[in-house]
Amino acid sequence: MYTENNDTLYIGGEAFDSRFILGSGEFSLDLIQAAIKRGGVQMVTLALRRANQVGLANILDYISKGITLLPNTSGSRNAEEAIRIARLCRELGCGDFVKLEIIRDSRYLLPDNGATVTATAALSQEGFKVMPYMYPDLNTARDLADAGDVAIMPMGAPIGSNQGLLSKAFIQILVDEMDLPVIVDAGIGRPSQACEAMEMGCAEVMANTAIATAGDIPQMTEAFKGAIQAGRSAFLARSGRVKAHGGEASSPLTGFLGEGSEA
Repeated sequence: MYTENNDTLYIGGEAFDSRFILGSGEFSLDLIQAAIKRGGVQMVTLALRRANQVGLANILDYISKGITLLPNTSGSRNAEEAIRIARLCRELGCGDFVKLEIIRDSRYLLPDNGATVTATAALSQEGFKVMPYMYPDLNTARDLADAGDVAIMPMGAPIGSNQGLLSKAFIQILVDEMDLPVIVDAGIGRPSQACEAMEMGCAEVMANTAIATAGDIPQMTEAFKGAIQAGRSAFLARSGRVKAHGGEASSPLTGFLGEGSEA
């Protein structure tokens, strides 16, 4: 299980105080700055198409200095396309971090775990800090670690679905068994679900659609921030035991009027 005694999160040798990654794929540019500020985020995803829009507003102009960019390879259908997109992002000045995303299934948008392992190995050899989006599977997670990734990003539910932690049991296995940060990516629809992921011991949560489709984006971003912090605090505090059957009084139900007590 991945923890740090001082609760600073380390990914790829970089230190982060925030455990909230903001996905920017569905945001209008004028709301990105507000969301970053209200969410206290230190890492923001970035799609190549938004970083290289000739003649249009550039998303990089809306992301303040000091924020770590996490360009993703969305749109890639195989390892070769993902590697090419990652290289282009680095040439554009986005740094060495990359969210590796390879999807050849257009209906359910499920990640291709095999191609993701192949691309992770190649990009790690080139000095990239690879954070792969993957279907939560322990064998794949171990292969990704062997390939050199710096974190694993299992899906909670299909991308953009807001269905929450449909794969909770499998994510818990990764949290228990892997010695890398486990970051829930995709499917988180409500702050309460982000809190639950953090209570499980996940290192971080990424949210995009749930915030971008909210009626008040800055306020929803702040709600996610609070939920993630609460979940992390609960995990560190170690939740109390669960009693399978019956109840147990938290205060004495008898004996509080001892013998000889006056009415």
